[in-house]
Amino acid sequence: MEYVRDTPFYREAIHILKYPFGDFYLFEEFVIGEFKEDLVVTWDDHAKVLVEDLTNLYDHNGVNVIYLSNRVHSYAVKPSDWIKFYKSDYKMRGYGIVSYTPRGLLNSLIEKLFIKSKFRSFESIEEAVYWAKSRIANKAS
Repeated sequence: MEYVRDTPFYREAIHILKYPFGDFYLFEEFVIGEFKEDLVVTWDDHAKVLVEDLTNLYDHNGVNVIYLSNRVHSYAVKPSDWIKFYKSDYKMRGYGIVSYTPRGLLNSLIEKLFIKSKFRSFESIEEAVYWAKSRIANKAS
């Protein structure tokens, strides 16, 4: 299990958003999120404010942004709130989940059912970042 702040990628972050519910590391075209322990992530309490801030900071609706969820803590996502996410018109170029436990990998498969963008699950933050960077590089070519 590896926090972003403990990786070489931390120095590449262009901005860090700190909320009571988690820390989010912004890079040129991807975001790494680390939600807090034992949280139930909902649209109204967490995702909506994050989407609004990312829209303002990236100055677009996320169509070119890849979101990586670094699951260093155990938490849940309210599945039905994915519908609210899609109604928000915020788009993602890709979505990756880094899970460090077998249960976390199983949960990511369930989340995949609700995700319309390119999805991948990973066992390390390094794998996830390299995937995001390769998707960005492929966009440019």
